[in-house]
Amino acid sequence: MKYPCMLARRAARIAGALGLAIALGAASFTVMADEFPNKPLRMVVGFAPGGGADIVARLVGAKMAESLGQQVVVENRAGATGTIAADNVARSPADGYSLFLGSQSTMVVAPSLFPTLPFKPEKDFEPVSQVVTMPLILVVNPALVDVKSVGELTDHIRKAGNGALSYASSGQGGPQHIAGELYAHMVGTKVTHVPYKGESAAIADVLGGHVPYMFANLPVALPHINSGKVRPLAITSLKRDPKAPQIPTLAESGFKDFEVATWYGVFAPAKTPRPVIDKLSQSIRTALDQGDMQAKLSEQGFTVVGSDSDTFTRFVGAELPRWSVLIRDIGIKPE
Repeated sequence: MKYPCMLARRAARIAGALGLAIALGAASFTVMADEFPNKPLRMVVGFAPGGGADIVARLVGAKMAESLGQQVVVENRAGATGTIAADNVARSPADGYSLFLGSQSTMVVAPSLFPTLPFKPEKDFEPVSQVVTMPLILVVNPALVDVKSVGELTDHIRKAGNGALSYASSGQGGPQHIAGELYAHMVGTKVTHVPYKGESAAIADVLGGHVPYMFANLPVALPHINSGKVRPLAITSLKRDPKAPQIPTLAESGFKDFEVATWYGVFAPAKTPRPVIDKLSQSIRTALDQGDMQAKLSEQGFTVVGSDSDTFTRFVGAELPRWSVLIRDIGIKPE
């Protein structure tokens, strides 16, 4: 009976050592969260300054800095539908100091559109919090296309013939691109896609008369709608938006179930300690709960979300198959 007793004592020692290691690890994570942050953070944006992502990052980053006690520096790394910026953060230390303001174009569309991405969103990132969502608005330059409804634009596209008309977008795989291709698919006629490095560059060319129309994020489109430089035809949400109640939906305009929305959320590199993720998530939700922040975001056309990490993780998990099926059904291919 000697050996079983020895084995039992050995097992007890191993179990005790493991328990101690786990306890020490938990304690070290707690200390890390208590001390975090002790230097400035950076929030990387995958699009050029002036677009919707940049606006959100700068507004939210400024408020996060107030609660965290450290500056949040916004860093723009435009190109490749935000994947350049995403890859940069995915390769950064998992310590909470490098964050990525991701969107569905980078985190759920790009993996289906570009199968050789250097990162996998579901494996290389920890969702922190979904920040905002917003619809797109189909706008035209009335000097180029003098139409006043989606029906009139549809007739104009069909009469022009395959590929004769073009539309602008913020880049391949962005919501503007997906909405443009979905619209063309439902119209039944090819339209030439003109991608830009960011939404501000895309709408600048629509305003300049180089491209006749585009699907623009509500915050980017509203100032130009109010000034009369572009004409709104429809919104891509299933219901009219309170910030632009006069604009009908695509569904109302004869395109049943047409829905494409943009969302932005904060991600950290995979294996970032959970206490740090929770602290970052709480700082974002605290920022979004403030009345002045909600007013500023609403004025820009955004709808505030503010979710915890678990809720955002489930949301992203549900979005991945949805967009994958849509891309397959429409037949969108990398250009």
